[in-house]
Amino acid sequence: MIRTSNRLLRLFFAAKAKNNLNAKYITSKTKFAEGAVFSERERDVLVADPIKQNDTLTDTFGRRHTYLRISLTERCNLRCQYCMPAEGVPLNPKSKLLTTDEIVTLAKFFVDEGVTKIRLTGGEPTLRKDLVDIVGQLSAIPGLRDVSMTTNGVALTKQLVPLMRAGLGGLNISLDSLDKDTYARMSRRNGFAKAMAGINLALQLGVKSVKVNCVVVRDENSQEILDFVDWARTTPLEVRFIEFMPFAGNAWERKTMMSIQEILNVIKSKYPDLERIQGNKSDTAKLYAAPGFQGRVGIISSMSDHFCGGCNRLRITADGNLKVCLFGNSEVSLR
Repeated sequence: MIRTSNRLLRLFFAAKAKNNLNAKYITSKTKFAEGAVFSERERDVLVADPIKQNDTLTDTFGRRHTYLRISLTERCNLRCQYCMPAEGVPLNPKSKLLTTDEIVTLAKFFVDEGVTKIRLTGGEPTLRKDLVDIVGQLSAIPGLRDVSMTTNGVALTKQLVPLMRAGLGGLNISLDSLDKDTYARMSRRNGFAKAMAGINLALQLGVKSVKVNCVVVRDENSQEILDFVDWARTTPLEVRFIEFMPFAGNAWERKTMMSIQEILNVIKSKYPDLERIQGNKSDTAKLYAAPGFQGRVGIISSMSDHFCGGCNRLRITADGNLKVCLFGNSEVSLR
């Protein structure tokens, strides 16, 4: 439970100060959070300098972190081979996870400091019973431009309409194969038909951004790369191929990873006119399209061509810890 907003801000700004992020300004902000009285000079500086007022989430490399990912649960209804061992992973008890009020409280603090986009993740966020309520409360936060979600889509058809009414924007839907048997082998579950139904419903309802995430594993689903690209050619969605990354227990091997260049070579064997689309510095995916495409193709090159220099993401784990890097071990408790 978050005891008080003052307590949270002290923890947060202390963590930032530890990383030498605008230490002098942070001291003043902390005084403000604790109800201290500013000197006339401090008040003049804070009011007159809007850059400093919004600089808390800018790191020492000049990256402004405007994108916050919040994990709603550690649970998942799939057991994808590249994600976790077959037996699953140890889970925290429900009492250790952030409540709806805590999630919204944290989100408001980060939006006040410059976050403009929040993505809800998991585990699998659709397993959270209060998901619609969370989306509705987040969407009502002044200054927050977008509330999106990453999901495997298995339970999406039952929830998508109320989620859209609550203010959900874009969807990233994981789908590693267009073949039900390959899907079942990779996910260790039979959810293919439900996941496809969720994607089709999102397209029918006009969700403003539908992205399909496919982790490419050589000789597992790599033979389907062109099938996914054909789908993007005829359908207004973004298919994103993700390089296979090593995590504990996922049996990663270098020989099973296909690099961005290898994936591009496969695509260009059929679509030689494929061209790079200009994106933003903070984009994780390198985007491509060819003449006549209704959708587009993205490749997330986490292994062979990293994009750390443009990263603008922060992460809050389901149990309330702040992570500044997916691969980093350092966490700061916001509880």
